[in-house]
Amino acid sequence: MIEIYWGDPLSLIVSPQGDVQKFSTIEQAQYWLRKKWPVADDARHHALLRLEAAMDCMGSVGEARHAFLSAARTAGFVPQDQSHRPLAA
Repeated sequence: MIEIYWGDPLSLIVSPQGDVQKFSTIEQAQYWLRKKWPVADDARHHALLRLEAAMDCMGSVGEARHAFLSAARTAGFVPQDQSHRPLAA
């Protein structure tokens, strides 16, 4: 299986302890959304749709990346470069 590179990796702080997860492909982001995501909300659903569209060349990687970041924020994850913001408890 060939993974789709989506630009510079996104690093998210995924726990109150400061654990960081790096996402460098669409498939990694999709796996997390499907298997490890802490909330099942509209942002997660939208991100899954955008990722699948990008994988099928029916949407842009930029749209998928933006939707993934939006879903990450609603799940309480923080981009590592913005770690001065607290995680939702």
